[in-house]
Amino acid sequence: MTDVPHHLSRWLGLSGSVLLAVAAYLGGALPGSELRPTPVTIWQSRHGPLVLALWLVGTGLLAWAWWSLRDRVPSARWALVTAGLWVLPLLFAPPLGSRDVYAYACQGASYAAGINPYEQGVSALPCPWIDTISYIWRDTPAPYGPLFVLLAGAIVRATGSLDTDTALAVNIALFRVLAVLGVATAAACLPVLARRCGVPVGRALWLALASPLVGVHLISGAHNDALMIGLLAAGLAVVAANPGRRWPLLAGGVLLGLAGAVKVTALVVVPFAVLAALVGPYRIRALWRDGLPVAGGALVAVVGATLAAGLDLGWIAGLEQGGLVIAWTSPPTAVGQTVGYVAALFGADVDALPVTRAIGMVVLAVLLVWLWWRARTRDPLWHAGLALAATVALAPLFHPWYWLWPMAVLAATTHRATRWFALVALISAFLVLPDGTGLPRFTKMPGAPLMTLLVIVVAVRLVRSARAARRPATAVSTAD
Repeated sequence: MTDVPHHLSRWLGLSGSVLLAVAAYLGGALPGSELRPTPVTIWQSRHGPLVLALWLVGTGLLAWAWWSLRDRVPSARWALVTAGLWVLPLLFAPPLGSRDVYAYACQGASYAAGINPYEQGVSALPCPWIDTISYIWRDTPAPYGPLFVLLAGAIVRATGSLDTDTALAVNIALFRVLAVLGVATAAACLPVLARRCGVPVGRALWLALASPLVGVHLISGAHNDALMIGLLAAGLAVVAANPGRRWPLLAGGVLLGLAGAVKVTALVVVPFAVLAALVGPYRIRALWRDGLPVAGGALVAVVGATLAAGLDLGWIAGLEQGGLVIAWTSPPTAVGQTVGYVAALFGADVDALPVTRAIGMVVLAVLLVWLWWRARTRDPLWHAGLALAATVALAPLFHPWYWLWPMAVLAATTHRATRWFALVALISAFLVLPDGTGLPRFTKMPGAPLMTLLVIVVAVRLVRSARAARRPATAVSTAD
């Protein structure tokens, strides 16, 4: 194919990014904006119709340009340059699609003031920017790891001599610098994974770093997921490039542990990294010899970050606060909502969410063990991506930017079956409005029943695939 379609897609995507940046200035997640908006109140606001139109068209252009080139990226360099161009307008725009960066600043302020953010919410200080945070998160403990709390505290201390408004602006800029460093680290390390797995580097970088979710949520929203993904990619790259080499494997484990010290979910990949470290077939002796440095390095990093921050393990308990948000984008939550709706048809008031979410956690635990056992004789890096995807899908809460965790690993570890996880990212890009309002909150019906139907369809297909996989083995056994 000629270069014209590629360049056309590049400039259409850049146009979409510019439109989103304008939407951020007019109606993004600004400090003085309404904290409890609805799509109706957004429409009725001063620039409401224009903001929504800019968001829809801008996201559509970015999404189309990214999707159309997912299997025909000219080169790795072209992918990186284009992704950088798309990010540039959003790098200097106000926060878009989320107010989490304000929570980061407030948690950093609490920590800098000597308050344990795992024991008290940001209202205990109170945070000087508390009015920028959604009400639901003002009295809840921080769900982030000790490394990120340490960094957040350092950022707030560095701006302590500035006035309140200026300090907030500089804090946002510094958190965005962390996000850029995370994305840049991923860009440098994903090619190592891609080459290790025989995946075209250009396509891996394109799928992982050029989607609308990266510019809107990792860069503009300055989410700490960017730092986690960067450390995750770095750790897996070091392990993949140095199987059997003790000290590099220890370093890879440390990087993975640091990723977990930003967000604990990153630790899901450690058991798979242990398998990737082995030289030769799976053996207990090899597991002890080559896998122990990876696991030990991760443990040392998590414990070291916790001790350095002077905190305890309360950050793990803080993860439970995600259950306060009820949205059908989480399959276990959608099933619970649907059970309640069906029960209401018969006059019963049933709260099935605790049960379906607990079942989701049990299924996740079983699935992670099964994936690890299966990965012993297959590519453990690909299975690490599947484990992250399962973790996101079965958690009680789903935010669009969560999908970037498995996307980064899956994009670099498989050269087939990329459509399904790219499609999830494509749909997720349209789930959050510019000011951070999540559309799933206002589409519980029909969102929850439709997601439940999808869960049933996927479960049936998985069962059929498992049965089909057993038939050849059964036939061979009978013939023998």
